[in-house]
Amino acid sequence: MQSLFQILMLLLDIVWFVIVAHVIMSWLINFQVLNLRQQLVAQIWYGLNRLVEPVYGPIRRALPQMGGLDLAPLVVLVGVYALRIVLANNANAFF
Repeated sequence: MQSLFQILMLLLDIVWFVIVAHVIMSWLINFQVLNLRQQLVAQIWYGLNRLVEPVYGPIRRALPQMGGLDLAPLVVLVGVYALRIVLANNANAFF
């Protein structure tokens, strides 16, 4: 059961990394540091969007409109961190 706990924590770490990478890449694209006309950048951006949009979609529908501010990544990161806390506090159930 310890391996199940470690796998869940690894998956949460991967989700955390993908969301942080998506946020940073969106900033770099918006500040025109990265250009979507470059094939590699466009492929990475498309792949990251395909990974995070199923998670962001329901959250964006539930959150009120904030103008140009997207709070969905923040909500997801808080949720991932909360899951990590719950898993860590209940780790003895996995052993």
